[in-house]
Amino acid sequence: MTVTADEVASVVLSEFKKLPAKRKPTVRDNGLHEWVPLSGIVAKGPTFLKCVALATGMKCLPASKLPQANGTAIHDWHAEVLALRAFNRFLLDECKRFTLDSTFQSDFLCRTSFPSSVSPFTWRSEVSLHMYCSEAPCGDSSMELTMASQPDSTPWSPPTPLSEQPDGQLLGRGYFSHLGIVRRKPSRPDAPPTNSKSCSDKIALKQCTSLLSSLTSLLISPENVYLTSLILPESQYSATGCTRCYGFDPQSKPPGRMACLTAKPPAWENGYKTSPFRIETTQHEFDYSKRMVTARSEKISPSNLAICWTYNKGVEEGIIGGVLQGRKAFDIKGASAVSRRKMWALAVEVAEGVNGPEGELTKELRRGTYDGVKEGSELLEARRKVKDQVRAEALKGWVRNTGDGGFGL
Repeated sequence: MTVTADEVASVVLSEFKKLPAKRKPTVRDNGLHEWVPLSGIVAKGPTFLKCVALATGMKCLPASKLPQANGTAIHDWHAEVLALRAFNRFLLDECKRFTLDSTFQSDFLCRTSFPSSVSPFTWRSEVSLHMYCSEAPCGDSSMELTMASQPDSTPWSPPTPLSEQPDGQLLGRGYFSHLGIVRRKPSRPDAPPTNSKSCSDKIALKQCTSLLSSLTSLLISPENVYLTSLILPESQYSATGCTRCYGFDPQSKPPGRMACLTAKPPAWENGYKTSPFRIETTQHEFDYSKRMVTARSEKISPSNLAICWTYNKGVEEGIIGGVLQGRKAFDIKGASAVSRRKMWALAVEVAEGVNGPEGELTKELRRGTYDGVKEGSELLEARRKVKDQVRAEALKGWVRNTGDGGFGL
């Protein structure tokens, strides 16, 4: 039975409500009411509908700070991106349970015939995946909404001419006349620049790479880990923007920017494919959305607190500045469970449990540096080819966010 948009939204909102007050936006001493975006990943099985990961957040790390991150600080904690990281953490935790208990049965994953198969685990084909976002993802899919929200309908003045932008990459809210392009995370014109791509761009790419991260895709086949639907509140849905941003149909108006990948379907390996999702709207609103908070008070402010949660008593933590709430910036003790460092360490543990300390999978994950694994592993070659082709043909202008891959475990 097909799940409805309202049902997907409800299960995410219900799970958020269960969180303690310290994980939620608050009213500050000066009377400002905080708001924050929320995103969640929902799994629909034959007999269940479960939120398996959720997150709030709306900030990212300036490009100049990446060399200090050292695998500890998260680069991008916009709710959509953080929810995807949380989902990958959930998957790694689920994989580890298999290695600790030979009788373990998962509602979401099953073992494969590894090593004869490419990956030791696969997502169950009968379980579909859905994503809820309380706000329109920043970037191309929400440009019409961004323009409409301007008090005087005037776009921010660009600090430099379009032709002088480095690598042809655009600011988050500048150049409103240019649509269908890759954008950086939006920020004030006077804010330190970031190379983190917009949530619209990152979600669009996931239609080809799956929801898996590089490290997780070494353990789980990407074949079934694609979104079936993206759920947005009615007020946050622009049909024009979403069709242009995520669409694979060359006949649509405007034509989808992913359509170039359908004229000649790519011959990708290892379960990778083009997998368009449906976009549906919900009547439900998040209690801490900008609209709901504005209805309660004229004095509002974005929350500095991001939160990360996973299903089955996995992760529940607060994040400020890319590290655990209360920790100093870039302190290794402040590494989130979804940081590069912690995710890599867990992936190695799982590989050792599956393949042994000297197995090929373990050796691939034990390369000297994080970049050594992502860029050097032969087992990730198929994934790299997918990303390269999509960025070259559909998401042109994608400049990589480098500078935090030289660390080791």
